[in-house]
Amino acid sequence: MDVTEPVATADGVSKSFGDDGVLEAVDLTVEAGELLVLMGPNGVGKSVLLSCLAGSQRPSAGDVEVFGEPATARADTTSFLLQDALALEKLTGRENVNFYRRLHPQFTDAWRDHVARLGIADDLDRPVADYSGGMVRKLELAIAASIDVPLYLFDEPTAALDLATIPTVHELFREKRAAGKTLVVASHRPMNADVADRLAFLAGGRIVATGAPEELLASVPPVLETRAANASALAAVADSEPFAVAGNVRAVVPREYGGAADDPERLLANLAAETGIDRADLSIVEPTYTALFNYYTNGVPTTNGQ
Repeated sequence: MDVTEPVATADGVSKSFGDDGVLEAVDLTVEAGELLVLMGPNGVGKSVLLSCLAGSQRPSAGDVEVFGEPATARADTTSFLLQDALALEKLTGRENVNFYRRLHPQFTDAWRDHVARLGIADDLDRPVADYSGGMVRKLELAIAASIDVPLYLFDEPTAALDLATIPTVHELFREKRAAGKTLVVASHRPMNADVADRLAFLAGGRIVATGAPEELLASVPPVLETRAANASALAAVADSEPFAVAGNVRAVVPREYGGAADDPERLLANLAAETGIDRADLSIVEPTYTALFNYYTNGVPTTNGQ
């Protein structure tokens, strides 16, 4: 197959469970060798979309192809880590490893390095039922990453992990990408945007924006910061839900507010007059991944193409 062809495509994918619609006409292309981070709040359908890409769920409408074939045609090209669905609690960590080693022909001895790096090598002979949530996630990550395939689908891989472990997980992802693998990582944690070549935001059942992180950050309207006591007043003029940062609150405000798109001082003066917030308590700050996440998932849906 031509390596320039997409690894996976979702074309007009919709998925419903009874009367409950989860995905609505989703279009998404995954390019060879990229690390794509699919972002969105919990419950928005990220797991369902990954399951469709993995072939374990069939769309209610639309088509999914992986390496030029229907996603359900074969399972030997993909390692799929679904949240809270891999480790078997009645087995020890080591027994779980051995189970998946026998189950998957592409399983490798890389698991030994992964469990050591993730800090659970000394816990492998304990029943998984006795593991903390973070330990279970580390074991699942070690197992899924030890399967040598061209495409990895990781659903909420850093859920339940402490902040100190996340750089190790990101390093593992970067190593996979450097080895020529393709990764799709679904997450509701803005910090995981840091590892992405490209971001895709899922909201309201649709992909509302895709692009390189720096491009999407540049697309965010002004981010305003003020004291926490002004949160309600800020929310009244914001394009996204205010969020807390070090005792203050921030929110995205319309770029064209009061006709002051290119004049920050005028923008701040207009907002102070509109909200009643003291001008001295208002400042414009650089957008962060948290602001980006809030804007595209809790703000005004916007389509940035693919």
